[in-house]
Amino acid sequence: MRVLLVKTSSMGDVLHSLPALTDAQHVFPEIQFDWAVEEGFAQIPTWHSAVNQVIPVAIRRWRKNWFSAPIRAERAAFRQQLTATHYDAVIDAQGLLKSAFLVTRLAHGAKHGYDRHSIREPIASFFYDYKHQISKQQHAVERIRQLFAASLGYDCPKTQGDYAIAQHFLHAPTELQGEYVVFLHSTTRDDKHWPEEHWRSLIALMAESGVKIKLPWGAEHEYQRALRLAEGFGFVDVLPKLTLAEVALQIANAKAVVSVDTGLSHLTAALDKTNFTLFGPTDPGLIGGYGLGQHEIKSVDKTMKSIEPDLVFKQLKSVLQQSGY
Repeated sequence: MRVLLVKTSSMGDVLHSLPALTDAQHVFPEIQFDWAVEEGFAQIPTWHSAVNQVIPVAIRRWRKNWFSAPIRAERAAFRQQLTATHYDAVIDAQGLLKSAFLVTRLAHGAKHGYDRHSIREPIASFFYDYKHQISKQQHAVERIRQLFAASLGYDCPKTQGDYAIAQHFLHAPTELQGEYVVFLHSTTRDDKHWPEEHWRSLIALMAESGVKIKLPWGAEHEYQRALRLAEGFGFVDVLPKLTLAEVALQIANAKAVVSVDTGLSHLTAALDKTNFTLFGPTDPGLIGGYGLGQHEIKSVDKTMKSIEPDLVFKQLKSVLQQSGY
């Protein structure tokens, strides 16, 4: 069976799709998925054994210069790759008009998606041959699992979903061996940042643990923040700029992670790694960490400043002590 999955973005949404692939693979061991995904997240599907081909799409970049000659050529190449196969099923788990019109509509095969009551943008369901009613009042992972089950004709498992990618990162190179935790300090929204003085207080509390701290970053301003957080602490390493797969390798081999609400916190969950995610203005609700060892530390007043470093340290210390540290 050959299936096309349309789930283009964001990082968390892409990661949330993985357990559904695992479910389908258990029912149909020979199933193969092609996956249309935004180019920035194209590494993620390659980590799952059920994925045969990744079809990168660049809607975010293309729309900035839609009619230029280079972009027209890229769009034509994408369309050619997308339409080269006739699929047994096309599953649109994105639920947006732009992805339905620019991707799902063009694919060959019976098209499945959420019905107008279950979808984020109801007009997108116009492009589906089969429309499935899936309750919104559940975690995003479970919604996608149920959509796959309805689309491919099997009963959705009642057990917790399995991302099935942690094993991809099990064999750590020598330089990753040792005792360390990862602090994910970067996020896109200013009001989701934990104050730098809080991060530094937590780092200071970790000084006697003998556990190193690693700080990844993506953009230049995140690098500068990491340098400020690490200043004066010899046991804190500011990592070089890494690919998403390299960040995943660092996370997968850590003892634990502390993170703000960011895409990399969902990657941590997908890797079955213990994570303490700090929530201020956002409610973990239906999109919080899903997986093993996921802990939510919620603000009492919806501001990040009110989350005390002592509280985070106590919870992190408890996990490290259980591991013998």
